[in-house]
Amino acid sequence: MTVAYLGLGANLGDARQTLKDAVVCLAQQRTITVLAKSSLYRTAPVDAGGDDYFNCVVKIETSLPARQLLRLCHTVEEQFGRERPYRNAPRTLDLDILLYGDSSIDDADLIVPHPRLTERAFVLVPLIELDVELVIPLRGRADAFLGTVQDQRIEKVATCQCPMLAAQRATSDASSTASNKPDTCR
Repeated sequence: MTVAYLGLGANLGDARQTLKDAVVCLAQQRTITVLAKSSLYRTAPVDAGGDDYFNCVVKIETSLPARQLLRLCHTVEEQFGRERPYRNAPRTLDLDILLYGDSSIDDADLIVPHPRLTERAFVLVPLIELDVELVIPLRGRADAFLGTVQDQRIEKVATCQCPMLAAQRATSDASSTASNKPDTCR
């Protein structure tokens, strides 16, 4: 079994729900165990146009070799309506292998660690959220690259859309006192 990290992103349709559904889809694969999921983040497109993206990172354990994991990621993308009309086109779902164990792979269609991993806040920040001491093979500690992405807009998004909880937060913020009620939607 190999521990791998997958980056998920979407900016078409109901992107937030798509990411939630994609994580469930991955968890239902018999060859994958989802070990952890980062928070959801909203980011500006990088080297692309279109609406903001929603992104997260999932830590998995898998029995699949890296190339078969890539094929599975492409299959899941296609199930969610992914099209590839041009490079960096807006997408219903994007699944990238960020890390695959300690492997370093440099093939025409698969590069691991992901070649732009250390240049993109939308993968680096959620990756570090999952493991603050993570070391990227051949590059070093992931947190050492945070300074290079500090100018990229990224914001953590509340995943719960419960109207009651939103009203509770607004009341709490207005009165500057913490509520004694638990955050039941999380």
